[in-house]
Amino acid sequence: MKKILKIAGIFLAVVILLLALSPLFLKGTMEKLAKNTIDKNINADVSWEEFDLSLFRNFPDAALTIRNFSVINRAPFEGDTLAKGSLLSINMGVTQLFKSGDNPIEVDGLLLENSLVNILIDSTGQNNYDIAIKKDAPIASETSTDDSGFTFGLKKYELKNSRINYLDESTQTFMMLKDVNHSGKGDFSLSQSELDTETTAKVTMRLGDVEYLSENDVSLNAVIQMDLDNLKYTFLENEAKINELPLTFNGFVKVNETNNEIDINFKTPSSDFKNFLAVIPKEYVKNLDGVTTTGNFTVDGLIQGVVDETHIPKLDIKIASNNASFKYPDLPKAVQNISINAQLKNDSGLLDDTYLTISSLSFKIDDELFTAHGDIRNLTGNMLVDLAMKGTLNLANIEKVLPVELDQDLSGVFKADLSAKFDMASIEKEKYENVSTNGTASLTNFNYKNAGFKNDIKISKAAITMLRGNNINLNELNATSGQTDINASGDIHNLIPFLMSKQDLRGRFKVQSNTFNLNDFMASENASEATKSKGGNANSSEAKSVKIPDFLNATIDFSAGKVIYDDLVLNNTKGTVTIKDEAATLSNVTTSTLGGDVALSGNVSTKNNTPSFTMDLDLKKIDIAQSFNQLDLLKFIAPIASALQGSLNTTLKLSGNLNGDLTPQLNSLAGNALAKILTAEVDPNKAPLLNKLGEQVPFLNINQLSLRDLSTALTFNNGYIVVKPFTFDVKGINVTAGGSHGLDKNIDYSLMLDVPAKFLGSDVTKLLAKLDPKEAETTTVSIPVGLSGTFTSPKFQLNTEAAVKSLTQKLIEKQKQELITKGTDILGDIISGNTTKPTDSTKTTTGTTSGETTSKETTTKVVTDILGGIFGNKKKKTDSTKTGN
Repeated sequence: MKKILKIAGIFLAVVILLLALSPLFLKGTMEKLAKNTIDKNINADVSWEEFDLSLFRNFPDAALTIRNFSVINRAPFEGDTLAKGSLLSINMGVTQLFKSGDNPIEVDGLLLENSLVNILIDSTGQNNYDIAIKKDAPIASETSTDDSGFTFGLKKYELKNSRINYLDESTQTFMMLKDVNHSGKGDFSLSQSELDTETTAKVTMRLGDVEYLSENDVSLNAVIQMDLDNLKYTFLENEAKINELPLTFNGFVKVNETNNEIDINFKTPSSDFKNFLAVIPKEYVKNLDGVTTTGNFTVDGLIQGVVDETHIPKLDIKIASNNASFKYPDLPKAVQNISINAQLKNDSGLLDDTYLTISSLSFKIDDELFTAHGDIRNLTGNMLVDLAMKGTLNLANIEKVLPVELDQDLSGVFKADLSAKFDMASIEKEKYENVSTNGTASLTNFNYKNAGFKNDIKISKAAITMLRGNNINLNELNATSGQTDINASGDIHNLIPFLMSKQDLRGRFKVQSNTFNLNDFMASENASEATKSKGGNANSSEAKSVKIPDFLNATIDFSAGKVIYDDLVLNNTKGTVTIKDEAATLSNVTTSTLGGDVALSGNVSTKNNTPSFTMDLDLKKIDIAQSFNQLDLLKFIAPIASALQGSLNTTLKLSGNLNGDLTPQLNSLAGNALAKILTAEVDPNKAPLLNKLGEQVPFLNINQLSLRDLSTALTFNNGYIVVKPFTFDVKGINVTAGGSHGLDKNIDYSLMLDVPAKFLGSDVTKLLAKLDPKEAETTTVSIPVGLSGTFTSPKFQLNTEAAVKSLTQKLIEKQKQELITKGTDILGDIISGNTTKPTDSTKTTTGTTSGETTSKETTTKVVTDILGGIFGNKKKKTDSTKTGN
């Protein structure tokens, strides 16, 4: 007995070992088999990263696992992903692994996880999922003779955390099933069987530009009778939910060779009005427990017909409610007298014949009744719209009847009596004569609160009148926020095209304001703190980013008694701003500020990631101290002007980039300026550069600097200001200055001082004493001064000693020339024999003083002596020789 048990144990160990090792031998065979089968039957590129086979995981079944697989289309959808996923697991009996030849392999179970199925039908009707190679088509691998394949004898299959996209470009239909979890139990090996399924998903459906479902929760528990011989699937026991709206349905779907047949009826299992609330997404209606309702709500639908390239099923879906109401237990008000009568219908099976009729839609809160009715026909073609609304709605009641959490508190009363009739082709082609609109609408006592603003926006009244041809008059708009008041009127040219076909909103408006404080519309401190608390950076460009709306194409003529921005006050401001293509163009803007007048034109664009601007600015009689203390741009252009008291005129032509809050990026500025100081006094104590210049050049009395009618030109580029040379006077000293400075405060300037020589010390004064007094008074010397460093810590380069030495050499040279000139004149007198002295030394000739005569006589004597010495010594030497002989 022990021997038998021992033999049995050895046998069992061998079997287990073989089972454990068999995947090593079978894996390559199975992977090759799968590749060969795919190559023969599938016209697509199929690949995977890992192909694994296990005999233990689902014993007695074998488990085939494929990880990170993909199915990529070939032409005509070349490169598109048809399907991909992280896991495909196939379970089959162990014996199936050893089948070969013509014997099919039966698959018992299937699991697909984290997958994507992407179904696409193009405008010509071709689809990307028809990838099976036709029987009469050439085989991809002609060398392969293996005709084996897969037969699905499924007992269970499951789809986890997956997504299915469906896009039909020919009908402009898009559907997305997200977070799909689906499982089914049945036996696909039988021609007649039942399939028990469970499904949950989030469904988005869009037809054209209209989105009917947006990630709505959908669930379906259904038992399906499968007739695989006839490809007919009949719904037996089932229940579906859209959000929380329950639906029961029955019918069948049949797959034919050239089309599909559908015959399904569905309805709500009860008529309780809670069914209507269940349609609304949960985030808006919360929990329905405890909600009291009266009246009914029913959905009754029929989908019947064939689906092919030209037909859709006929439709008849009715939604009805009569004299219903609801009230949440914790809210103060109820919605009453609810009436709904709507129908979606298609009688022909042709897509263009689908239409929606809203016979009535009405409700009442307190004593305020609101109604609407109309119909929309030809939904997928040239849509025809005929709608009307009338009634009163107190916006504050929204939170009093529904448990919604709005982004901001609302208050105000909306009244409307409007109707509109149009077709989409006329809207898109701007044939507004085919658009019929009529009626009025108003909004009163509207209060808008938002953490992004410091103050509430309060609209005391806004009223419009709709006219035929799509014109809408804005009769009035009166609003306030903080210190700001606004009164506006004007015309809106295309409100319906803006709402229906995403055209730009066009119009022209006149806006008036007594006080417009831009600070009222800056982000509040609370908003900044909220940004920080959420991990954001309140100082980031994203947090401050201002964007001009891309849907606006409007012109605004504005005037304001006072405009306030930070600490800057603009008085009597008026002009025109045109907004288009994410840009605002300013023209004919004038204002009074900083003690003078300002004219402005320019452009601001936020279309690109980095906003940009151009600007022409004309400032007249501007107070220098005010302007340079309040405007960072002017501080950058001329920091030294902070020491000036007076007025100036200047014209600026600038362009550059903007920060997110639309302030200039100074290092990007390019342009030029012409500035003229009308009159200015200087306070050196407010400018370290001037103060230190006075210390370095003591004879330059900065305290006595007074500027008048001083003009200069500047250019801007790459964060540098280049100042062309200009000249001014400091109490008799002529100064020429020019150079450049940068955003980093570094300076590179040169000054040339034309200094009277008498200021240069005693040595020069002695030299000047030898000159004619008038000439000594007007003699000057040029002293160059170099400036570097920064405005707050300047460095000076000057050499007065060299200037004095140069002047000294100049004066000595001048005396030499004068001496030579005088000597030449006297020599002429001697040669001509004109040496006669006056007979009376007390008398003078006309025009000559006695001093001049004496000087001339003295000079003549000196020159005569010199000349006599030169020539007379020679004569005396000759005589001496003679005497000696």
